[in-house]
Amino acid sequence: MSSDPHCLFCKIVAGQIPAKKAYEDDDLLAFHDIHPWAPVHVLIIPKLHIASMVEVTDAHAALLGKMMALSPRLMKELGVSNGFRHVINTGPDGRQEVMHLHLHVMGGPRPWLKG
Repeated sequence: MSSDPHCLFCKIVAGQIPAKKAYEDDDLLAFHDIHPWAPVHVLIIPKLHIASMVEVTDAHAALLGKMMALSPRLMKELGVSNGFRHVINTGPDGRQEVMHLHLHVMGGPRPWLKG
């Protein structure tokens, strides 16, 4: 599996940086955002280092589908029952801060801090 030794999220996957995990399997890691915008805010990342959506190919389709399919299950487990939001920021102009593909999943009672 490809990783980047300088990538913050790859270091979380490797266990070098702690995170409050919500889910983990062979392909994905989900953890709580350290600066949440909503009462429930998790990030779902592939363990494979993919810098952004710009690098996604047809070969990643199943991985992206798995990320999306995991999100409603996680929200239900975390007590979100009245809807949630998905966000993937891509590149500097898309406000991506960590150059490792990640899906923000946010929910919980309104109003939220942002969004």
